[in-house]
Amino acid sequence: MRLGIMQPYFLPYIGYFSLIKNTDCFILFDSVQFIRHGWIERNRVLKPGRGWQYISVPLMKHTQKTKITEIMIKNDIDWKDTIFRQLEHYKKKSPFYKETIEVLSAALNLETESIVKLNKHILETICNYIGIKFDIKIFSKMNLPIDDVKAPDEWALNICKVIENANEYWNPEGGLEFCDRTKYGKEGIDFKFLKMNIQKYSQRREEFIERLSIIDIMMFNRIDDIQKMIDDFVLL
Repeated sequence: MRLGIMQPYFLPYIGYFSLIKNTDCFILFDSVQFIRHGWIERNRVLKPGRGWQYISVPLMKHTQKTKITEIMIKNDIDWKDTIFRQLEHYKKKSPFYKETIEVLSAALNLETESIVKLNKHILETICNYIGIKFDIKIFSKMNLPIDDVKAPDEWALNICKVIENANEYWNPEGGLEFCDRTKYGKEGIDFKFLKMNIQKYSQRREEFIERLSIIDIMMFNRIDDIQKMIDDFVLL
């Protein structure tokens, strides 16, 4: 069984969805310290004119050592309306603006203070739209009896060891920098790194900006073309 394990990102780029599609079980890893200015509460979309901008979810104040699972959304701010206003400029040039906004509206239509629960709901909603089968679980709710972790690359290893029939672990190519494959091999786990072949598509402007949120891809591409992009990767 193939496992994918990632922190719960907000409206992530297409490679994240490729991992979901190509694994049998995808785990949102939320039991480590939250790091500010990452991808859990924000992502990038096009900015009017040129360049890119962040769309984000405001968070309640928390201590430095707060775990991701404990991070709460600051819902006394109308942040959803802010996001939709930031995306209004797409309407002039994006052929799938209406469909994308409808999907995003459904994705954000969850009454919760938990950023983890919100991001899980977003991922599932977008997967349904694109046509990706998924099995997404939240690590902190699984109550897995894993061994103590002595190095950052052992979190995934120890999770794989306690999940029945887990014999493959898939991770983005960025993990090559700090993951020791030999640890996994000794436990009978085949460690694969997924590298996306980023395809250019028309953003209706001169400069193409890659690795934006899946929202940008949805704005400009048909579902069947998105599926082809998701399947365009190599394993390292």
